Amino acid sequence: MQPKIVVAGGGFAGLEALFYLRYKLGSGADLTLVSDQDYFLFKPNTIYIPFGEDPEKSKIPLARPVLKKRITFWPGRAVGVDPYSRKLLLEHAELPYDYLVLATGASMRAQEVPGLCEYACTLWTPEEMLRLRHQLQQVVERAGEGRKQDILFVVPPNNKCSGPLYELVMMIETWLQRKKVREWVQITWATYESSYIQAFGPRLHTVVSEEFADRGVEGHTGCLVSEITPDRAIFHDGSSFHFDLLVSFPPYAAGQAYADLPVDSRGFLKVEPDSRRVKGQETIFAVGDASDFPIKQAFLALLQGDAAAESIAAEIQRRVPAEKMKFEPMSMCVMEEMNKATFAQVPLRYTDDPERPVVVDDEDTEHYKVGVSPLWRGGKKILGYYLPWRFSNGEPFHAGFAWDLMDMGLKVMSKVMAD
Repeated sequence: MQPKIVVAGGGFAGLEALFYLRYKLGSGADLTLVSDQDYFLFKPNTIYIPFGEDPEKSKIPLARPVLKKRITFWPGRAVGVDPYSRKLLLEHAELPYDYLVLATGASMRAQEVPGLCEYACTLWTPEEMLRLRHQLQQVVERAGEGRKQDILFVVPPNNKCSGPLYELVMMIETWLQRKKVREWVQITWATYESSYIQAFGPRLHTVVSEEFADRGVEGHTGCLVSEITPDRAIFHDGSSFHFDLLVSFPPYAAGQAYADLPVDSRGFLKVEPDSRRVKGQETIFAVGDASDFPIKQAFLALLQGDAAAESIAAEIQRRVPAEKMKFEPMSMCVMEEMNKATFAQVPLRYTDDPERPVVVDDEDTEHYKVGVSPLWRGGKKILGYYLPWRFSNGEPFHAGFAWDLMDMGLKVMSKVMAD
C-alpha cells in the first residue's frame, strides 16, 4: 500500500512540501492537500494592491496543479490532530495519515493592542490592502487641497515579519513624490525593534537608516506601543504620535491550536530544527509560519517545506536524507521601494538565548550580502513570475533545471550588485 501523506495548508511551506514530495516520490505516495481556499495567495505581490494592482493577480488556482500531479484536494480547515490514531481532524471529517505536514500558518492578533483593530489599517489580506488603497487616496486628496497629513507606521511587539511594512513605507514615500504631494505629508515610523529590520542584522539597519534620511522619514526604534486612540498612537514611555493614517502589522500567533502537540507561548509548534519534525512525534512535521521558527518569511518557509519533505521521502525510500536539504536558516528577499529595491541574503544561526533564539551570522561574509539598486526591481519581478509559474504547474520552487537557472542568475546578480 502507498503511504498516505496529508499536507494541511496551501501556503508557501505547505505547497512546497507537497510538490517536493511528488517530485521525489513520483507515484510512490498518496498525497492529499487540505486547504480552506482553492487558490494559493502569492503574498509578496499584494504590496502592489494599494497602488492599483488587481488583487486577483496574486491568486493562483489550485485545481490545475493538484489534478496534474494526482493530488487529492480536500476543502476544509484543520482543527486538530489525533496523533495516537494518526488522524487529522477537520471541522466535519477525519483524515487518516501515515505522515502529516502541518502548514496552517499564523494569524493576526490586532486585539492585543487596544484600538489597533478600530483605528489602524492592518496589513494581512488583499481586502486590507484595498482598504489601504482607499485611505491613501484620501490622504492624497486632502494633501492636494493644502491640508497637512500625518502617516504613521507602527510595528508592535510579537510581530514576526516586519519586512513588508518597510517595503510599504518606502513605496508610499515614492508614490507621494510622484503624486506631487509629498511636501504636505509627514511620514513617521515607530517600531518596538532596537534597530530597523532587527531580525536581519546591522547591514539592513544601515540601509533603512540611509533611506529614511534621504526620504525625510522620521524613524524611531525601541517604541513599545500600548494603545491606539482615534488619532494618536500612545507608547509605554508616555510619548505619542498623531496620525491621519495609521499603518501597522499586528502581533502574530499560531493560525491553529493543537492541543495534543507541543507548542510555545504563541501556539507555534515546537520542532526539531533540521528536519522540522514536531518534537516527540515520529510522523508529524510543522513548516512555515505554523512552526516555532521566530522569523516568518516566505523564503524561510520554502526551505522548511523542502526539509520536511526530504525527511519524509527519505524514510519512505529507506535512505539517508540529503545533507543539503536539512533546514539551515538563510533568508533571502528583495524589498521593493518603487524607484529601486534592496536585495538581502542573510545567514542566520541559533543561539541559547530564549529572548533572541535566532540571530544574524554576520561572520559568514560569503553569504551575508546586501545591495540597493533599481535593477533589483527586475530581480523581484522575476521571482514574482517564477514561483507562481512553478506552483501553478505543481512543481517545487527549489528543484530541477529551472531552479538551477534561477539560482545561477541570483548568484550572478548578488555578486555584481551586492556585497
